[in-house]
Amino acid sequence: MAKKPKETKTAQATDAAGQKKPGRFKQIGMVAKVVHQQSPKSIPIAVAIFVGVVALSVVGAVLTGGWLYWMSLGIPIGFLAGFIFFTRSAQKIQYKMLDGQLGAGMAVLENMRGDWSVDPGVGATRQMDVVHRVVGRPGIVLVGEGDPNRLRKVIGAEKKRVARVAYNMPIYDLVVGNGEGQVKIGDLQKHMMKLPRNLDKTEVAEVRYRLRALPAAVQMPKGPMPKGVKMPKGPKAQGRG
Repeated sequence: MAKKPKETKTAQATDAAGQKKPGRFKQIGMVAKVVHQQSPKSIPIAVAIFVGVVALSVVGAVLTGGWLYWMSLGIPIGFLAGFIFFTRSAQKIQYKMLDGQLGAGMAVLENMRGDWSVDPGVGATRQMDVVHRVVGRPGIVLVGEGDPNRLRKVIGAEKKRVARVAYNMPIYDLVVGNGEGQVKIGDLQKHMMKLPRNLDKTEVAEVRYRLRALPAAVQMPKGPMPKGVKMPKGPKAQGRG
């Protein structure tokens, strides 16, 4: 069997279109530009946090005389505090921009940290309502995006399908949206993290192994999807009889 050729650094630095990916500082600059456009006060507040922490360090240095200690402590802490505020502001803006777009929930799920695995588009309707399956320490979580009434049938069918191989495993379901009983896109990650930890790592791996026996899921494109796009036909959500 032929070995796959190793990717060069030049190839790794380019995207699928052959264009060079922006560097880390350029990416931060692009994010800062969006943050400034959507929330002009966020960057000045982040800078003010940094200056405030450094100012407190200067006061401490004046009172105690330990300039090296206070400044070496204050500058990193100030930068960290300001950067945390900036990243949280950027995250809120991102959620706001994603809100209402099909595929927004999938984008959030696939960027969650921790022992999570996401199978996008395991169920769908022709009206572009989709169900994603997430496996983690809580168990199995079915996340729907679209019309709650249409999703009810798809989620129910996926629950029955999953239950055939994931015996006695906890199965949760939710719908992303702003309606009553739905989970807002900005609260989705927090909601997932608050679910009880019912399984250990071994049991999580076992659930994933069992789910491989299910038919292939409907292939969904990455990220938010534009409205009005027709859903390609895929396997039905019901399991085999």
